[in-house]
Amino acid sequence: MPLQNRVTPFGAIVAVAERGLLMGNRGILHDEARRMVRPWQVKRWIACRTAFRGRRRQVMRPHSYTELFFLDEATAFAAGHRPCAECRHADYQRFKAAWVAWSGGPADAGRIDTVLHGDRLEGRGAHQRQRTYQEDAGALPDGAFIRLDGSAWLLWHGQLLAWSAAGYLSRRPLPALSHIEVLTPRALIAVLRAGYRPLVHPSAEVAGS
Repeated sequence: MPLQNRVTPFGAIVAVAERGLLMGNRGILHDEARRMVRPWQVKRWIACRTAFRGRRRQVMRPHSYTELFFLDEATAFAAGHRPCAECRHADYQRFKAAWVAWSGGPADAGRIDTVLHGDRLEGRGAHQRQRTYQEDAGALPDGAFIRLDGSAWLLWHGQLLAWSAAGYLSRRPLPALSHIEVLTPRALIAVLRAGYRPLVHPSAEVAGS
């Protein structure tokens, strides 16, 4: 039976068979029986490679960080994760350059994580949830995720792609709406606007074709 460690664009952690292209973590989220007991522990939410220097891990080992899995980087962004500075060093450097380009300020990991933490969540305690906001659909960059008709859609090459844990299933035109609900945190939308190109699942190129 699949473990509950796959992340959706809504930031939810679910149990599905598919793992996706990236792994990441938010700290220790599971107990000794590998049951999820919290949605996050630390402010450093990262997205990592699934293989790095031959390292091997027992998934959801007791007292160790919870391995989370994402379809792709656009999904990880929507959930509020940034590139890992170690295993994805080159991507992290591109990310930092885009961060500096839009913010005009320092881009150390601590500062980035503090800003992202404020952007991705709202509420307190058990009532904490993903922070979303309204934006003009035409102003969004490629790589952004929106909620439309209750589902998550990726904006890619000017069209919307329907997300699933296994890949993108279909496409539809981007509606001409002045207010659309955006899932990707504001700071990460700014990074995308500044030129960062996220890793996107190969199904994005063939969905609905």
